[in-house]
Amino acid sequence: MYFTDKGIEELADRRGEETVTLGWLADRLREFVDLNPEFEIPVERLSTYLARLDDDE
Repeated sequence: MYFTDKGIEELADRRGEETVTLGWLADRLREFVDLNPEFEIPVERLSTYLARLDDDE
């Protein structure tokens, strides 16, 4: 188990029943990067990954 799995599991446990929009998620990611600029690159990579999930490889 990766260390990040712990946070992912907490997210699923605490917020798993909620419905959110991608716009809401984008706003939360922007807020997170504003507060934690050192995570700009990983957040950018995650956002790009999520945006391109349906692209043909």
